[in-house]
Amino acid sequence: QVQLVESGGGLVQAGGSLRLSCAASGRTFNIAAMGWYRQAPGKEREWVASIRTSGSAEYADSFKGRFTISRGNPKTTLYLQMNSLRPEDTAVYYCKAGTVYRTDHWGQGTQVTVAS
Repeated sequence: QVQLVESGGGLVQAGGSLRLSCAASGRTFNIAAMGWYRQAPGKEREWVASIRTSGSAEYADSFKGRFTISRGNPKTTLYLQMNSLRPEDTAVYYCKAGTVYRTDHWGQGTQVTVAS
């Protein structure tokens, strides 16, 4: 099993920045990729960005240029740097880890609120 704990959410003014963190524990050696998703009130959960163990990253088009996904040291720590935040970025942000066995593990989420 892999356990994920997100942190770093909060209230920020439009145009501001936040950095989210996700700490993975447990059988982290099985992780093949990690990513960020978000879910706004009344909307479906959407993919934001992912990063493989190789370091290659991918982004949904909506977030290219504003958000940056990265891994820390140890590499079981995941970050999401969010710049130029907009009120529509208000959502619960979730960390996901995909394993080599094609199982997915989710964190509990962290709330991001962007005030206009």
